Amino acid sequence: MASNDSMTEFKKKNIPFSPPDISDLEIKEVVEALKSGWITTGPRTKLLERRLAAYIETGKTDVDCTTEEAIEKYGQRVVCLNSATAAEELNFRICGIGEGDEVIVPAYTYTASASAAVHCGAKVIFVDSQKDSTEMDYDKVAEAITEKTKAIVAVDIGGIIPDYDKLFEIVEEKRDLFVPSGNTELGRKIQKAIGRVLIFADAAHSLGASRNGKMAGATADFTDFSFHAVKNFTTAEGGASTWREIPGVDNADIYHQYQLYSLHGQSKDALAKTQIGAWEYDIQGAWYKCNMTDVTAAIGLRQLDRYSGMLARRKDIIGRYDAMCDELGVKHLIHYTEDGDSSGHLYLTRIPGISDETRREIIVKLAERGVNTNVHYKPLPMMTAYKEMGWDIKDFPNAYGYYVNLVTLPLHTKLTDEDVDYVISNYKEVVSKYI
Repeated sequence: MASNDSMTEFKKKNIPFSPPDISDLEIKEVVEALKSGWITTGPRTKLLERRLAAYIETGKTDVDCTTEEAIEKYGQRVVCLNSATAAEELNFRICGIGEGDEVIVPAYTYTASASAAVHCGAKVIFVDSQKDSTEMDYDKVAEAITEKTKAIVAVDIGGIIPDYDKLFEIVEEKRDLFVPSGNTELGRKIQKAIGRVLIFADAAHSLGASRNGKMAGATADFTDFSFHAVKNFTTAEGGASTWREIPGVDNADIYHQYQLYSLHGQSKDALAKTQIGAWEYDIQGAWYKCNMTDVTAAIGLRQLDRYSGMLARRKDIIGRYDAMCDELGVKHLIHYTEDGDSSGHLYLTRIPGISDETRREIIVKLAERGVNTNVHYKPLPMMTAYKEMGWDIKDFPNAYGYYVNLVTLPLHTKLTDEDVDYVISNYKEVVSKYI
């Protein structure tokens, strides 16, 4: 194998960073959806919504959600959409958050965590991370809350659920600062019923994760999930919203408003209009188009059948990566603790003592050996869009410190044991020269 460095003697491989894991089961279900004549939002999307609701509540992927009892119990609790970004934006809109409001977001995250609030007209307030952590600095969160604060967005980076109990403690202590408002009737009702700053979970990475006995999606006031092609669970493109029970607010009203927002404000979806004589509909708002289709939901239905095994495989790979990093003295995310289990979405390594320039060199050397890596994430105050809003990375030293020596390893269920051996051998050989 050609390289400037000496290297382990075995045949060169090409290890992709994060390919989708699609089996014949998903392909067959998509074909059946195409043959059914129903390819937009329809029965498969509604079934996937119920199965996801059951999974969030029970942690089980095999709950029968076709019975009348299950439809009653798990219906109208999850809304499937075309992306997590759309899901987060609609979460804000459902809660009436917009112009004049402030939303607290970690500086260390992907843009969607912040841009969804910007789309609604709210002002994003970034806070730094804890030192040597991807988790928000909760003291800084508390300091950032003002009378204008309507929501805090926490991010489950890598599939690890942060300390939502701490966030709820903070917003309860700051309850006297909260001024319910909302730019919609439903939003005002929700804000008044909750009576404090709302907690939103950007759970794009964490479907299947748990903490303190609760699954991702069961803790925050509102949660969004991503089913993008690189996620553990995929529908090619897609996402979902879910929420906790709100006293005095009917789930059916919340669900219906998501349907309106995601389908041009149309009072009936295509499935409802198939009923005899039900052709007529109203347009109740000049809204958006971000529904999930039955073709993509078909992928999700069969992904969910396989998901427990996929999570177990990720845990096995992470165990091997952990052993490698501990041997090298390389820091890494801790995915599994007494408090809970990660979904094992990303494997972040931090190489001690290296600079950003050296990190880039390491990434190139690994790529030359066929090991494709990545960086998660470049903090948002470093990005042009957010610098133009007045943010400066110098004000977020912990976020920058976490980013500067970070390399994310390939972690997915298409990796064979031989592939994992190859990644470990090459990572050890390349990185050991710098530490």
